[in-house]
Amino acid sequence: MGHTLVRSETTHRVRAVRRVLWIVLLLNLAVAAAKFTYGVISGSASMQADGIHSVFDSAGNVVGLIGIALAARPADEGHPYGHAKFETYASLVIGVLLLAAAVEVGVSAVQKLISQTYTAEVTILSFVVMIATLIINIGVTCYERKQGRLLKSEILLADASHTLSDALVSIGVIVGLVFVALGYPVADPIMALVVMVAILATAFDVFKRGLSTLSDHARIPEQDVYEVVMRIEGVSNAHKIRTRGTEDEVYVDLHVLVDPAMTVLKAHEVADAVEAALQTNFDSVRDVVVHIEPDDGHVE
Repeated sequence: MGHTLVRSETTHRVRAVRRVLWIVLLLNLAVAAAKFTYGVISGSASMQADGIHSVFDSAGNVVGLIGIALAARPADEGHPYGHAKFETYASLVIGVLLLAAAVEVGVSAVQKLISQTYTAEVTILSFVVMIATLIINIGVTCYERKQGRLLKSEILLADASHTLSDALVSIGVIVGLVFVALGYPVADPIMALVVMVAILATAFDVFKRGLSTLSDHARIPEQDVYEVVMRIEGVSNAHKIRTRGTEDEVYVDLHVLVDPAMTVLKAHEVADAVEAALQTNFDSVRDVVVHIEPDDGHVE
C-alpha cells in the first residue's frame, strides 16, 4: 500500500511539473518572438540579446520536459534507486544552454563595440515591448518558483532562476534604451554585456544546485533526524545519520542503539517505527535503512 501511495504521489507530481513547463514554454516563446523581432527591426543589440536569452529559456523548457519524462520512470534492475536524478541532469543541461547564450550575447556586443557600429533606434514602442515582456517574465518567475518549491522540483527551480535572469536582463535593456534615447548609443552593446554577466550568474546558480544533488550533499540536517528518532520508544541513541538524494526523493540511513536484551522481533518493530516516523515528519523521505546496534557502551 505504501509503495502504491508513493507511486501515485510521484505520478501526480510529474504531471504537475510537466503542466507548469508547458505553460512557461508557451509564454517564453511569445516573449522571445516579441523582443527579438522588434530588436531586429529597431537595430537594438541588447533587445536582440534579450530575445535570444528568452529563446534559450524556451529550449530549457524542452530539456525540462524530456528530463521529467525520464525521471518519472520507475526503478528497474539497472536503476534500483529509480531515475529521479535525470531531473538533476536536465537542470545541468539548462545550465549549459545558459553558458551558450552568454557566449552568443557577449560576442555580438563585443563586435559592435569594436566596430563602433551602433544601430539602435529607440521609440515609444521599444519601451512598450520591453515593459510588457518584463511584466510577463516577472509573473512567470513567481509562478514557476512557487510551483518549484511546492513540488520540490530542481528543473522548475532552475528554470525559474533562468526566467528571473531574463527579467533582470530586460530591466538592463530598458536602462540601455533610456541612455540611447538620451544620446549615448554605446550604452546598447554595453547593456548587452550586462546581459551576459546576468546569464553567467544564473548558470552558476543552476550548476551549484544540480551538483549539490550529484555530490550527495546532505538533504536533511542530522540534528533534525536525530530529534525525531529519539522520540521513538525503545531507542536509546542514534548516530551515523546520513541523507542524500534530490529535494523530492531523499534516502536516509542511520544506526540506532537499543537495549542489548531486546528481542530481534522487538528490534525490528523499533526499526519500522523509525522508518515510519521519518517518512511522516519529512515528506521527501522515500527510503530509510536502519542498522540496529546493542547499547552496550561500545562506541564504533
